[in-house]
Amino acid sequence: MKYIILLGDGMSDHPIEKLDGKTPLQYAKTPNMDFMAKEGTIGTAQTVPEGFPPGSDVANLSVFGYAPAKYYTGRSPLEAASMGVELGPDDVAYRCNLVTLVEGMGDLIMDDFSGGHISTEEAAELISELDKQLGDDEFKFYPGVSYRHLMVWKGGAHRIETTPPHDISDRVIGPHLPKGDRSDVISSLMMKSREILEHCHVNKTRIIAGAKPANAIWLWGQGKAPKMPDYKEKYGLTGAVISAVDLLKGIGIYAGLEIIDVPGATGYIDTNFAGKAEYALKELETKDFVYLHVEAPDEAGHSGNMEHKIKAIEDFDEKVVGAVLEGMKKFGEYRVLVLPDHATPLSIKTHSSDAVPFAIYPSPDSESPRSEGGYNEISAEKSGFTIDKGHMLMDFFIKK
Repeated sequence: MKYIILLGDGMSDHPIEKLDGKTPLQYAKTPNMDFMAKEGTIGTAQTVPEGFPPGSDVANLSVFGYAPAKYYTGRSPLEAASMGVELGPDDVAYRCNLVTLVEGMGDLIMDDFSGGHISTEEAAELISELDKQLGDDEFKFYPGVSYRHLMVWKGGAHRIETTPPHDISDRVIGPHLPKGDRSDVISSLMMKSREILEHCHVNKTRIIAGAKPANAIWLWGQGKAPKMPDYKEKYGLTGAVISAVDLLKGIGIYAGLEIIDVPGATGYIDTNFAGKAEYALKELETKDFVYLHVEAPDEAGHSGNMEHKIKAIEDFDEKVVGAVLEGMKKFGEYRVLVLPDHATPLSIKTHSSDAVPFAIYPSPDSESPRSEGGYNEISAEKSGFTIDKGHMLMDFFIKK
């Protein structure tokens, strides 16, 4: 039996007036996901447990089959694993976003949580300069992909209240600065970064070209290294993860799965959709399981860009879901699961804790509900089939 999860990050949404009261999933042309819902099993899963923030870290841990209440220690330790950064027992990893801050309303405003979607090459120069000027025996900065980077605080504090920058788009940052014991240390690093990045050649060049400067860092998502059973122990499966995002790669590493890099995978709407499907099918020739993640719908949701979100969903359906459904036929026995990890409603430009729609084809259970209205939030809810503990969806998918 071959298993593959196709995850369109943040695909789920709320009804939108401009779409005649439909969600982007309802409005978009998604014949392949509709087929899965009509011919397989459809339902909803609560991937974000009560009391947890609706982050991709918590939600994807659930989808992988790991109960967040037991295994979640923070986002950044997972990303550190992907970047090859080994954490000591007293090390605390922080996500380090390159962001764009502007002055307004008597404070600084989060103008862009992605630093204008800065390129990986440009970002590497900025992080190198920050490490040169702010790094020491206590703090170390590591370059990642695009705006997503890492800071490790040796012997640092992790019980600090921090806010994801994508949660405060277009809002003043003052009320959302770190809070708690030793939080002043983190806030100081963030403010010092502005003085350094403002004078960097990369940002001067970006401004001349009409691009937004990545003129500050934002530290959040902190935690210590988790301890998790791998997939061979948990499910008896070998497998791989395909994603452009360090968070997903990090979960895969802790799960004992191979990380597959796909050329042209960017984490944005221009990502190599078709390449991800092609590489996934190739991996299944020698492995039992693949977790294929596409970030593009989530990025569009955070930007509040409805057209981009619909396009990302349609490209995901055609170039990933359609290609995988066709390619899986050669394996004989197989099962495909499609879902988002969480909702990223365009109206709020951040994540929500809504239960997410999922579809499995072929169905693991002949008595499970099928959809009359295709794959979307409304059809999934009408099915009446709900998995309240999201991490149990993987058990249903694999063990049935």
